[in-house]
Amino acid sequence: MGRGYDVIIIGSGIIGLSSGYYLSKSGKKVLVLEKKDIGNGASGSCDDAILLQSKKPGIVLEMALESIDMYRGLSDELGTDLEFMSPGAMILIETEDDLRIMEDFVIEQKKCGLEVEIVGKKQVKKKQPHVSEGVIASTYSAIDAQVNPLRVMFAFANRGKELGMQIKKNAEVVSIDRNGSGDWTIGTANGERYVAETVINAAGPWAPFIGKMVGIEIPIKPKRGQIAVTEQVPPLGETNVWSADYIVSKLNPGKAKKREKVLEDLGVGFSFTRTADGNCFIGSTREYVGYNKNTTFEALQIMVSQAARFFPVMNNVSIIRSFAGLRPACQDGKPIIGEVATLPGFFIAAGHEGDGIALAPVTGKIINNLVLGRTNSLDIEELNFDRFQRKEGGVA
Repeated sequence: MGRGYDVIIIGSGIIGLSSGYYLSKSGKKVLVLEKKDIGNGASGSCDDAILLQSKKPGIVLEMALESIDMYRGLSDELGTDLEFMSPGAMILIETEDDLRIMEDFVIEQKKCGLEVEIVGKKQVKKKQPHVSEGVIASTYSAIDAQVNPLRVMFAFANRGKELGMQIKKNAEVVSIDRNGSGDWTIGTANGERYVAETVINAAGPWAPFIGKMVGIEIPIKPKRGQIAVTEQVPPLGETNVWSADYIVSKLNPGKAKKREKVLEDLGVGFSFTRTADGNCFIGSTREYVGYNKNTTFEALQIMVSQAARFFPVMNNVSIIRSFAGLRPACQDGKPIIGEVATLPGFFIAAGHEGDGIALAPVTGKIINNLVLGRTNSLDIEELNFDRFQRKEGGVA
């Protein structure tokens, strides 16, 4: 069986489609295999936020800064209105202890090039007139943005198709084998077989199953995120908002022990964004519950009560639906991007957790450069899968 494609991508979430688009744009013959339908996984069950302020200084923040620059011109490039907006964002602070921790965090983020500052209560009220009196300060960044994830995915898919990319849905991958010439042969559940020089595992929370087919253990687990959606409402303020409580608990483990147990157990971190249509997303949980995508009354009740705590006016707003998605959470909190050293031609682009939407453009660009043997503008060595193999071997 001869080689039919240059690159086969497993998974048609936003990471796989971004990679496919940029590779097709570079002239590669690309096939995307999807076990169900486009956006069936995490990318189709998430909010619309591109939040840079939540990211620790380092490679992920550097990627996010480059990615948001790409997003600014992506609607024109793809020929689709992606509903990209830059309303900015605020991380609301309720205690003096949290304020001190966030002040230090902001200093470190500024060193990485993020435009962010701490603002006092008076400035918070100016941008968020409906916020509760319990908020004493906030971070603020005008860079933080939002985008419609479904529009981004389908724009990558449609423009990729125009460039020759093929997408096969209902094509679950069940086998991956190396043939004598060094190419990869991929078998699907419906009996089809495809051959390519390069394979990219972009299967999100299902990436470990693909990894096992080639004999590697990928340390990614699904992490459920539940979100409530409100009826259409007028803007409550100028920016999207988050709570500092969850971020501080991750920066300071001692703070996590002081959080209300149910909040810590569910991984609740309050977020509030308003879509272009006027509906609001209230989130979100971070739960290790396997591949269970059901929503729970307990979590939704907590998230809605948090919204009302920060914005009392929300007591008069109706929730019209809820949904949950599975974030691909990597063991060390960073995505896996790159070629597996022991498997030439086999790449991984997965484990972005809640940053898949934010990092999609830059991840696609990075994968494209890696496959083509080009140099990337960012040093991504620490994102390579080999970091886990080195640890297992006792080197790291």
